Amino acid sequence: MSDAAGGSPVPYRGGGFQPRPVGVVGPLVFAALIGVWEIASRAGWISDLVAPAPSQAIAALFYLLKTGQLWLHLAASLQRLLLGWTLGTVTGLLVGFAAGLFSLARAGIVPVVAAIFPIPKIALLPLFVIWFGIDEGSKYALIALGTFTPMVVATYGAVDNVDRTLIRMAQSFGLSWLSIVRKIVLPGAMPGILSGLRISLAIAIILLVAAEMLGAEYGIGAYVLEAGSLYDLDRLFAGVVVLSLLGVLVSAAISLLERHFLGWRT
Repeated sequence: MSDAAGGSPVPYRGGGFQPRPVGVVGPLVFAALIGVWEIASRAGWISDLVAPAPSQAIAALFYLLKTGQLWLHLAASLQRLLLGWTLGTVTGLLVGFAAGLFSLARAGIVPVVAAIFPIPKIALLPLFVIWFGIDEGSKYALIALGTFTPMVVATYGAVDNVDRTLIRMAQSFGLSWLSIVRKIVLPGAMPGILSGLRISLAIAIILLVAAEMLGAEYGIGAYVLEAGSLYDLDRLFAGVVVLSLLGVLVSAAISLLERHFLGWRT
């Protein structure tokens, strides 16, 4: 675009606060932190009794990979994570939408969720063991409940914060209730819903580790607990690295969903 007087180009100013992708910064920060940690460990500034050098943790991780134990632990953890998180998230989405769209449902749901939400879900694990047994049922229930409440809160808040002007305008044009929900409410609530998904996945990973520390033969949490009980810090930090990588992959998946569903914001 150029102005009428001199024909010089006018810069585009419609981007708002749109973030620019700077993909190299994140890996560089990670590399710098790991490098400083490695140097401090080799120089003796950090004792092996406190934290092993990153190279030692990576060596333990490669050994875990070489023996095939990594896939056994990871497969068990991913199954529990996906099933528990899916159950809690889908239920939370439905309940959150009901609370956001219907006054009667909101009056009944919001107080109950407000009472359940502050309860530390890990504290309920012994109760779930009594109800569902020490096997997989208690683990699924813990993860599902832990992800259910934040999804209800995030979905309800996202639906409730949709611009009412857009809804009134759609009503004035005679759009049906279902069309308004599909074309206005759902796209407007999508940023908040995806933020809720990101938070619920992080909570699910935390609860997964806690659940696997009780009565699980395989799983990253069981592996970390075993390494900690033996004071094998190399293996313990290797398990922490696996959990960290799992969190990074989950965050990347949510970012892909955001780019797919929120492309209209650019």
